[in-house]
Amino acid sequence: METATLIIVLVIALALFFDFTNGFHDTANAMATPIATGALKPKTAVLLAAILNLIGAFLSTEVAKTISGGMIREEEISATVFPAIIFAGLIGAITWNMLTWLLGLPSSSSHALFGGLLGATLVGVGAMAIDFGVVMSKVILPALIAPVTAGVIAFTATKLAYVVTRRYDAKPDGRSGFRFGQIFTSSLVALAHGTNDAQKTMGVITLALITVGWQSAEHHEPQTWVIFACAITIALGTYMGGWRIIRTLGKGLTEVKPAQGFAAESSTASTILASSALGFALSTTQVASGSVIGSGLGRRGSQVRWRTAGRIMIGWVLTLPAAGAVGALAALIVVWLGFWGIMIDAVLAVVIILGLFLRSRRNAVHAGNAMSEVAESGRAVKVKRNPPPTRRQRAMAREEARRKAADDAAAKKKAAKEAKEAARAADATRTPTTPKDGGRP
Repeated sequence: METATLIIVLVIALALFFDFTNGFHDTANAMATPIATGALKPKTAVLLAAILNLIGAFLSTEVAKTISGGMIREEEISATVFPAIIFAGLIGAITWNMLTWLLGLPSSSSHALFGGLLGATLVGVGAMAIDFGVVMSKVILPALIAPVTAGVIAFTATKLAYVVTRRYDAKPDGRSGFRFGQIFTSSLVALAHGTNDAQKTMGVITLALITVGWQSAEHHEPQTWVIFACAITIALGTYMGGWRIIRTLGKGLTEVKPAQGFAAESSTASTILASSALGFALSTTQVASGSVIGSGLGRRGSQVRWRTAGRIMIGWVLTLPAAGAVGALAALIVVWLGFWGIMIDAVLAVVIILGLFLRSRRNAVHAGNAMSEVAESGRAVKVKRNPPPTRRQRAMAREEARRKAADDAAAKKKAAKEAKEAARAADATRTPTTPKDGGRP
């Protein structure tokens, strides 16, 4: 019993640490674009995101139910084995989160968690313990559909924003009023993030409690203390910033203008909130990235760098199998060595976390330099410095040329008339010349 209690405590501690990494890994989803456009100061943005993540975690538990009573068939797994499997899966998720954070890669914390759990379950128990129908319908399909949907919405919203404000076309950044709207939309994204991502950790802890009989299998709702613990932890992680990924989303995908930021955040928030209500555990990172790219394409004169976009998408594709491989390896150690395998996994997890953190200090990214340079990943959407004029701008140019030509013609006509009048006045005032012979011929 003491061993089981120790394992559950380790699982809860590791789950909360994953929740913490999820917070700083995904801060960029809400606050990268308002920071990039100057709508919010960096530290103000992450504080606001932390508060709204905390509030959002209390608004829904549908995603937590999907994880605690959906993907994994806990009734197929022994209560003595399953906590160790969850522990191994969390190691896979945390390892991928830390690695992609170090690289500044906007990958999915959610898919890292799912991959780690699925990989550990496959090795530790077998395929019969996984409900592949739920995995396909509530994880895989949303992962494919949600970024595209968010991108299309952001593209349309950006086009609409520029049409509605077309009278500002002649000004270099005449749509700065959208910065005020960004404060609202980015706050909504942070709130939506809390309703989706914080629940994933709640679901993992609830799943662990159910497997050892500390919670009834008939009730998959997370307990109150679990909700509070996960909400506070993800809020603390969010406040830490995750500046590397903020730099990538804020400047690495496209040069974000206020109208684009407003459209991207509106698209991200609406997609995440709708998915949370339906219990879809989608990736908020993929949704945010799709929205930013869509908003970049919606801006006139933009051009997609498909090679760079492809590298980001490859990172998305690798998340599930990569985290699954690490989770499977950790589970294999547990299968071989039992309790001591868990201890070895715990030590390895600490070593990996510390190693990646210390490596990150060599080229630290913080609030002061997050937006000072373009991320190494390059821009997935390139916006031309001198984009071609719109139809309205061409019409304005033609009207201006016509008006200028008319003014020039009127000025020339007036000048000719004045010259003629001046000549007549000169003739009238000229003294006649008297012939020397008295006027005789």
